[in-house]
Amino acid sequence: MTRGVAILGSTGSIGTTALRVLERQRARFRVVALTAHSNAALLAEQAARFGPGYVGLVGCDGAAPPARDGWATGTPCLVEAATRPDADVVLNAVVGAAGLDATLAALRAGKRVALANKETLVVAGELAHAAAREGGGELVPVDSEHSAILQCIAGRPGQEVRRLVLTASGGPFRTWPRERLERATVADALQHPTWSMGRKITVDSATLANKALEVIEAHFLFGVPYERIEVVVHPQSVVHSFVEFVDGSVLAQMGVPSMELPVLYALTHPERVVDTGVPPFDPVELGPLTFERVRGDDFPALALGMAAGRAGGSAPAVFNAANEEAVALFLDGRIGLLDVPRAIEHALGALAGAPGGTRETLLAADAEARRAVRARFAR
Repeated sequence: MTRGVAILGSTGSIGTTALRVLERQRARFRVVALTAHSNAALLAEQAARFGPGYVGLVGCDGAAPPARDGWATGTPCLVEAATRPDADVVLNAVVGAAGLDATLAALRAGKRVALANKETLVVAGELAHAAAREGGGELVPVDSEHSAILQCIAGRPGQEVRRLVLTASGGPFRTWPRERLERATVADALQHPTWSMGRKITVDSATLANKALEVIEAHFLFGVPYERIEVVVHPQSVVHSFVEFVDGSVLAQMGVPSMELPVLYALTHPERVVDTGVPPFDPVELGPLTFERVRGDDFPALALGMAAGRAGGSAPAVFNAANEEAVALFLDGRIGLLDVPRAIEHALGALAGAPGGTRETLLAADAEARRAVRARFAR
């Protein structure tokens, strides 16, 4: 019997990767719902190929191509697709805090959420866990780093874990001196040396803000305190994460740098199934493997995000919203690369102590952070 899969954000990098995986797994899975933000042309191609019962175009406005007959439109598409009775697995690949409500709704509806929308746990990790307890849903990570940790832990109790070490590629600016970073352009930031991703996450990788989001996500996924989560730069992107256990043993999960592997595992966990989409692992071809410490002074977004995670409350939501707003300004050419962490620091300072704990207070903090960034940095 096949399992139904709903893909939120099907036209983005993770969504298109997931559909390639599902194309090879038609005996196990069927696509029952697809949503996209505004790429109506690609969404139509996907719908024709996979025949889902539900298709939604979220950003259907005057600036977007028109929706086709029979398509749902608007923001409610995400929750509607995520809670369909025929959807057993919801792959949330929406970018940013916009994916929050769909994740919460899917968990309350008892779905497995294959989570590529890390912002859900950053903004509202405690709410997500509460929703899963309420409805019996399940969170399984899609990010390669968290998938690696999940595979290394393999059901071991949390008290056996001493430390998590997430790897970061270092992005396109790994070797750039500070003075050169001040002059980095959008084109420079989008030249990721390892991964092919969307524009926003590629910039996040360049500033290491993405790694801060992943640290917060790891805290909520695995229940490990922030002081026992570390980041190391690994330019080859072959070792995806390490888990150190209390006896000193360390397990690392390795694989060719392809998102098809963690996507497939999120769909089939804890099983492993045959899939021929990724070339065999060749340690000689992929080596040598090197590791470096993070240059924290030059990439302050990582420390800012980890501090926000430790502060708790609304601080992670403020960090995420300020980063999203600043990255949008950077991509529009309105601020420089190093203005992104400056904007984050400004918003965290301006909104220190803002209340959290509920969806409404967290979304209010999100909105205030965006306003603070625009008021200070937009030009």
